[in-house]
Amino acid sequence: MYAIIETGGKQYKVEKDDVIFVEKLAVDENSSVDFKVVAVSGDNGLKVGAPYVEGASVQGKVLKNGKAKKINIWTYKAKKGESRKMGHRQPYTKVQIEAINA
Repeated sequence: MYAIIETGGKQYKVEKDDVIFVEKLAVDENSSVDFKVVAVSGDNGLKVGAPYVEGASVQGKVLKNGKAKKINIWTYKAKKGESRKMGHRQPYTKVQIEAINA
């Protein structure tokens, strides 16, 4: 059994006990979170929502809030001698899927 969930403007295919990294959520560690279900597949086949499946839910447990590795960005303008360095660390939430209720 798997489900397609939506969070942070992205969609993820998840199964029970999967660990996923999603866009940062405003929840504390060791708390539970519910996700919107776009589609769910089970014994009865695939059920697709319009836009979400009614009565279906996916529960997850927040394991960690953190930041990804730093990426460095260089911008450069040719023949002007202009360049600058920027960095970015994307925040994330690490979630373990506990149950898929269809």
